[in-house]
Amino acid sequence: MAERPSRNDDGLQRARRRFARRQWARRWLTWRYVLVGVLLVGLLGFGVYGVYFSPWLRAEEVTVTGAEMLTEKQVLAVADVSTGGALASVDLEGIERRVAGNLTTVESVDVARVWPHEVQITIEERTPVAVFDAGTGLQYVDATGTRFGTLERLPEDLPLIVGTADVDNLALNEAAAVVAALAPEVAGLVDRIQVATVDQIELQLRDGRVVRWGSAERSEDKAEVLLALMDRDAEVYDVSVPGRPTTR
Repeated sequence: MAERPSRNDDGLQRARRRFARRQWARRWLTWRYVLVGVLLVGLLGFGVYGVYFSPWLRAEEVTVTGAEMLTEKQVLAVADVSTGGALASVDLEGIERRVAGNLTTVESVDVARVWPHEVQITIEERTPVAVFDAGTGLQYVDATGTRFGTLERLPEDLPLIVGTADVDNLALNEAAAVVAALAPEVAGLVDRIQVATVDQIELQLRDGRVVRWGSAERSEDKAEVLLALMDRDAEVYDVSVPGRPTTR
């Protein structure tokens, strides 16, 4: 007659099965981490290949927006963007430095990647408030006194700042600040701004009248006073001291 397994044997078998399950669980946990690690490395490698070495994300096109006084060809010439390589490797800051450093017409520039194949150059040009004539050619001037661009003839809608070739930047800045402070109805009457020094600025109106402005200090006050004086019949308006204007 066969012997029945004892309770001790049954307990031993159950213990062995539990131990085997725990061992398998530990092995599976270890292999799971290994598998996840392999997948992550594979994905990373595939991503690096896709971004830097594959033909899928190449720099193939360069576009320019915001250019009005400048041409797209002028901007692209100084931007010097290499195409054909990885879009991710394009030196955006280098392009910005070249454009801003070589084109004085550009006030600000932003360069961005437009995936999958485009480099976009967005520029903001300076706004001219006058034209400067130093006797060597005409240049635009913005409200900060920065000279930029060149032109062959004087536009009808911009006054002319007349100085000398060696007029200092501070005097030019002062003259530009005066123009920027003028009310539109007065600015349209100005033919030229004569600059001798920072304290000797005169406006010559299109009808021959002269405005002695002095320096650019308190230009907004002077502009208001001048506007109030324009109804007086005079040849010379002196607003260099806005609290005590005179006419002659």
